[in-house]
Amino acid sequence: MSDDAKKQNYSADSIQALEGMEHVRMRPSMYIGDVGVRGLHHLVYEVVDNSIDEAMAGHCDRIEVIINEDNSITTVDNGRGIPVGLHKKEGVSALEVVMTKIGAGGKFDKDSYKVSGGLHGVGVSVVNALSIHLKATVFREGKVWEQEYERGKSMYPVKSVGDSDKNGTTVTFRPDTTIFTQTIEYSYDTLSSRMRELSYLNKGLTISITDKRNKDEKGEFISETFYSEIGLPEFIKYLDATREPLMKDVIAFEGEKNGVPVEVAMIYNTSYAENLHSYVNNINTHEGGTHLSGFRRGLTHTLKKFADGSGMLDKLKFDIAGDDFREGLTAIISVKVAEPQFEGQTKTKLGNREVSASVSQAVSEMLTDYLEEHPDDAKTIVQKVILAAQARHAAQKAREMVQRKTVMSIGGLPGKLSDCSEQDPAKCEVFLVEGDSAGGTAKQGRDRMFQAILPLRGKILNVEKAMSHRVFENEEIKNIFTALGVTIGTEEDSKALNLSKLRYHKVVIMCDADIDGSHIETLILTFFFRYMKELIENGHIYIATPPLYLVKKGAKKRYAWSDEERSEIMADFGDGSKIQRYKGLGEMNAEQLWDTTMNPNFRTLRQVVIDNGAEADRIFSMLMGDEVPPRREFIEKNAIYANIDA
Repeated sequence: MSDDAKKQNYSADSIQALEGMEHVRMRPSMYIGDVGVRGLHHLVYEVVDNSIDEAMAGHCDRIEVIINEDNSITTVDNGRGIPVGLHKKEGVSALEVVMTKIGAGGKFDKDSYKVSGGLHGVGVSVVNALSIHLKATVFREGKVWEQEYERGKSMYPVKSVGDSDKNGTTVTFRPDTTIFTQTIEYSYDTLSSRMRELSYLNKGLTISITDKRNKDEKGEFISETFYSEIGLPEFIKYLDATREPLMKDVIAFEGEKNGVPVEVAMIYNTSYAENLHSYVNNINTHEGGTHLSGFRRGLTHTLKKFADGSGMLDKLKFDIAGDDFREGLTAIISVKVAEPQFEGQTKTKLGNREVSASVSQAVSEMLTDYLEEHPDDAKTIVQKVILAAQARHAAQKAREMVQRKTVMSIGGLPGKLSDCSEQDPAKCEVFLVEGDSAGGTAKQGRDRMFQAILPLRGKILNVEKAMSHRVFENEEIKNIFTALGVTIGTEEDSKALNLSKLRYHKVVIMCDADIDGSHIETLILTFFFRYMKELIENGHIYIATPPLYLVKKGAKKRYAWSDEERSEIMADFGDGSKIQRYKGLGEMNAEQLWDTTMNPNFRTLRQVVIDNGAEADRIFSMLMGDEVPPRREFIEKNAIYANIDA
């Protein structure tokens, strides 16, 4: 049989089963990361990945995701439909094998899929195991096939329930509340940003998402449809919409190098941030890997060669470093790898060595052609690189001052810091508090054993619009660095963060519950995102949630964190309730601040996580950049219910 014939012959025999589904329900975090909000959304991605695999194989061009009223999820695709024929080894329908056997799937059969988004083929069977109910409907071979499952076990054999001339697979599942005890409520924004990302990574594929829990002003369900004609260049324009570009066109490459399909798109802007986003088979590789190192090597080598030849570096008194070529750069690297090897803490770092040379070669070709054809842009890029090198040189001196101050000052700590007595960083937490007044109250109310307080004066520097040496010269930022005990910059990487001497494993941002407080909160978060991202990625950054109201009636009193909660308490207390609105932390006394916001037994801390690095980058750029209209639109849309950190 020819290779083409093999690829088309996707049947029951293409499904190969790997044994063992029993302990998915006992150890769900081994399969989906966690059983919190992130793991909940991961279920959707696993099911959608199956449809994406069909699209990558050329058999599907439309995917729908629906959040139903009861928080169940329905996905619909127009692929070939999961095979339903008898599986020789298992003795049941291939559909049942796919849905109930760990590791069963066409992606283990190299003739069915060349590359696949699912890492280990655990996908939909794990979703089935962690769902209280799942229903699979397959349109294939002129018929409609159906099977339902409860907690991963089939309720009846696969059966034909009608005729149809279309092809595809529909899956509806409802997460099991005994496993997802925190919540089974899906975030429309989280899912829609991932679907948008997938549409850019798979050009020509239409992906829609509908939320049947909410309606717009017209009375229609909230819905979006994503489609990209050209893929990554459009993704770059979306991410950089609020930044000022240095060139008119996105530089892009698409092709196959040494058997590895490579897509790269990049553009320079006037910002000082480096934003590199890398993907392997549609998976966002947060920790980078060989494809990212290949991109950096190709970029540095090609631009350095051009800059040396241009004579523009002749007057520079120090060498240019790799970092200088990436300041103000937004780039996306997407590769397809038949058998990806993942490393790192979260298994999102690509380890395939052969990919590095393929990406480096692709970038070198792409850039060489572009620089020759666009001499003005080439000159602009080199000028940007020279400015970055000069700023890095200045920032290095500023950093050295910060670190010298850390060593020379008493105990290496800023004067305003009220430290705790506990020596084990894992048991310690520091509150970054807005203003001296609130800082004073927090110092009185805290538990001195394990809670430290660092008051911040006013609004810290907006790092999104500042050159790096200005950042390190800023007094409040210097205080944060020295209080936390972290240093920045190594011989290999001038931007690397050294967390080995981190003094607190919980860093809590505590600001007023008003517009000014929210702005300061966002400024601090932007600083952490741009300069201490590892702290966020390692789960060290939190946001305190002080109450908005105190409701009293006689001896009874209760705190409220929202208008709805206030109304409920007032209804509960009845007539004669008195309300105190807290405009700032300083309006609470030390005991109240401890009771509501600092006491580990009663407080609510929101941990800051990055669900989608590209989307977080876009939002920080938009909120902290110069463009007012998109910022206003975002705030108006999200003013009531947005938690960009949650």
